[in-house]
Amino acid sequence: MSTQIPKQTEESTEAETETEPASKGDERRAEKRRRAADRREQRQQEEAEKAAADESTVELKVFRYDPQVEGKQEPRFDTFHVPFTKGMTVLDALMYARDTYDSSLTFRHSCRQAVCGSDAMFVNGGQKLACKTQISELEHPVRVEPLPHAEVTKDLVVDMEHFYEQMEAVEPYFQTNEYPDGELEEQRQDRENREKIKMSTRCIWCGACMSSCNIAAGDNEYLGPAAINKAYRFAMDEREGEDIKQKRLEIIEQEHGVWRCQTQFSCTEVCPKDIPLTEHIQELKREAVKNNLKFW
Repeated sequence: MSTQIPKQTEESTEAETETEPASKGDERRAEKRRRAADRREQRQQEEAEKAAADESTVELKVFRYDPQVEGKQEPRFDTFHVPFTKGMTVLDALMYARDTYDSSLTFRHSCRQAVCGSDAMFVNGGQKLACKTQISELEHPVRVEPLPHAEVTKDLVVDMEHFYEQMEAVEPYFQTNEYPDGELEEQRQDRENREKIKMSTRCIWCGACMSSCNIAAGDNEYLGPAAINKAYRFAMDEREGEDIKQKRLEIIEQEHGVWRCQTQFSCTEVCPKDIPLTEHIQELKREAVKNNLKFW
């Protein structure tokens, strides 16, 4: 009998505890904890949404200048927020900004395949092709400017006339006085010679190398790396003959030719086609020296 009484008392106490109503203080504390948990959850959700928005949006800072419109004659930067998509290039982002926000935004583009060379720009401090440069590989915000060392016509468009004049100065076309015997016989080139000039033929006349060259910036008569590379392409082509090669060497060994190059490699670094421009210039220097050596 004595062993059953404490057991009944314990069961009775537990039942009373379970049915005892919570005090108002307990309810307030529980409600406070619930509200705090709700606020934490809301903050986490807002932060997640903001992070997702940051990841899916590209901030472009684009150089603007229009000498023909009053109020836009002072250079400035406009900011555009562009929805990011996988594989987006700088050119894609610029086209979205133009088509969606400001139709007056002006820049050159054509093939979108890094072949035409029309969309070379100064992106995040370096000369690049806009159609070849991936947004995902750049630091944000993405800063887009026209090519340095060239006169700006409007926004991201620069005057390329001087660049084209320098290219034409080296006569960038095939010339020869030696023709095959047969009327329908092709002018053959051996494999080794083709490999020698192959990289130089990749030039797309984008002007990125000229823009990066400090010598070209200070010497308006300097032929520039693109033009000298074009001269290399033909001077080293065995099909042109020695007399034409001599004529080309006379063009590039002038005062504002190959000897103005200071071997800074800036042109090679920015070339979108990976042409070893500086190496080609140095090889033409060696050819010019050999051409002037006289043994008699």
